[in-house]
Amino acid sequence: MHLDGLFLVGESRKYCFSFKGSQIIMQIFNRIHFRNLRGDIFGGVTNAVVSLPIALSFGVASGLGAVSGLYGSICVGFFASLFGGTPTQISEPTGPTTVVMAALVTAMMATNPDKGVAMAFTVVMLSGVFQIIFGLLRLGKYIILMPYSVVSGFMSGIGVILMILQIPPFLGHEAAAKGGLMGTLQKLPQLLVTLKPAEVALSLITMAIIFLMPKQIKRYCPPQLAALVVGTLISFTLLHSFDLRRIDDIPSGLPTFYLPTFTPTETAKMIIDGAMLGMLGSIDALLTSVIADSMTRTETRENQELIGQGVGNLVAGLCGGIPGSGATMGTVINVQVGARTALAGLIRSVLMLVVVLWLADWAENIPMAVLAGIAFSVGIEMLDWQFLKRAHKVSWKSTLIMYGVLLMTVFMDLMVAAGVGMFIANLLTIEQLSNEQAQGIKAINDADDTVPLNLEEKELLNLANGRVSLFYLSGAMLFGVAKTIAREHLSVRECETLVVDLSHVPYMDETAALALEAAILDSQEHGSKVFIAGATGRVKDLLDRLGVLKLVPPEHLFPDRIHALKRAVVLKGGELGLQTG
Repeated sequence: MHLDGLFLVGESRKYCFSFKGSQIIMQIFNRIHFRNLRGDIFGGVTNAVVSLPIALSFGVASGLGAVSGLYGSICVGFFASLFGGTPTQISEPTGPTTVVMAALVTAMMATNPDKGVAMAFTVVMLSGVFQIIFGLLRLGKYIILMPYSVVSGFMSGIGVILMILQIPPFLGHEAAAKGGLMGTLQKLPQLLVTLKPAEVALSLITMAIIFLMPKQIKRYCPPQLAALVVGTLISFTLLHSFDLRRIDDIPSGLPTFYLPTFTPTETAKMIIDGAMLGMLGSIDALLTSVIADSMTRTETRENQELIGQGVGNLVAGLCGGIPGSGATMGTVINVQVGARTALAGLIRSVLMLVVVLWLADWAENIPMAVLAGIAFSVGIEMLDWQFLKRAHKVSWKSTLIMYGVLLMTVFMDLMVAAGVGMFIANLLTIEQLSNEQAQGIKAINDADDTVPLNLEEKELLNLANGRVSLFYLSGAMLFGVAKTIAREHLSVRECETLVVDLSHVPYMDETAALALEAAILDSQEHGSKVFIAGATGRVKDLLDRLGVLKLVPPEHLFPDRIHALKRAVVLKGGELGLQTG
């Protein structure tokens, strides 16, 4: 019996350690299990097929070539799935990250042609490091606190940029290496005059397949893959007599590794660019995580997701891949086909690696016009058509913010657009909240329907005959109501007794507390006695730390309004010879 007991204890400890060990592994890795193996395999295979043309087109659009898009998709997809916090999320190069990378490559090559490529990949590594830092600092829940009008304008602006950058290859020319967006727009007349009809036709056919494919067929064949295959076949059959530009050389085998490369004059800018790219990728990934959560009824570990994204981008930069983040389309497809764990993302990356290692020769024959058509269609889909059509019906402020952010994104800077949009949106939100909170601040010296008083409280105020005033505050008191506190107090500053009622104030910040302190001091300077009622919890702690409660005698502090009013009216009644009952 004793031995059996020891055996059972030993077994329970073993299972306990096993359970704890599995919990630790689950925390390190992205909640991987094999209970949904069939759905995860189907999700991985489907997304490998969907991701291949997108990775190729974004690699070319970045200016670094198709192989960079492939390795970016492989590295970010694998490590974000392995270490992230959203099991069903598919991570790969996206429109926003590709647009930023294209601008970085252009700028780096212009300033340092010899080391420009290595410096651009170093920025990708830095973006991953910043994302890891964001995750370790637990900033995930704050990064996506963005008004929808800002998000809509930002993403739509990036879609416009992506389409503009695809104009040269769409028309049969090399992608603009200099000038970027503005250079492309300036050269547009020349590009239109010298366009190549065969390549334009191939790009249009590619887009037609993507947008016009029936939904019944889309269930079995991703439209991007169909466009890639059909477009390539057309180039070898109907358009075989034309000299079409193709991907050409895709190095097979392991990637070319890049070590971090800095120059004295560019280091500061590279760090800033890395932070900007890391923030952009974080926003993009966490917004996609929100969509995944809504579809699977799960909860993302935001900070873990940022760490996974950071590791993925760090490895992508080392391997010569372009940056990536959570891809909405791939994630939605992943969930729809039945995937539920990160195993789908891992399978997808492994299958794409197989393509790079053994099928690169086949991919070299893909026409550039087909990739331009795919990328252009992604840009169109990035435009938030639903909100663009309805923004003016919501409010003119939201409409102005959305279009303002869109235009700033296209013609100024991505982070400036997001920053300015957030700043203006927050100011408008603060104004609206302050106006709402101001409704809860009232100063009265008789029974007033604007303040919820019971019958006894009304009788007490009427009995005081205007010699006792009630300064009523209700709701959260934030910095936006400081001016209202000062304004409302002016009407009762010269009363004989002021009762400050905080019974319905659950929270107060320092600015509002200091405004209240100024009101109390002002009343005391005019000879008023001040009572404070209902200060409890965090409000009382704050007022105590700031020394506001010490401005009045202890006997002038009351737990609720009724006791303060009784004391004030009894005091005035004694002085005036009133009968207070």
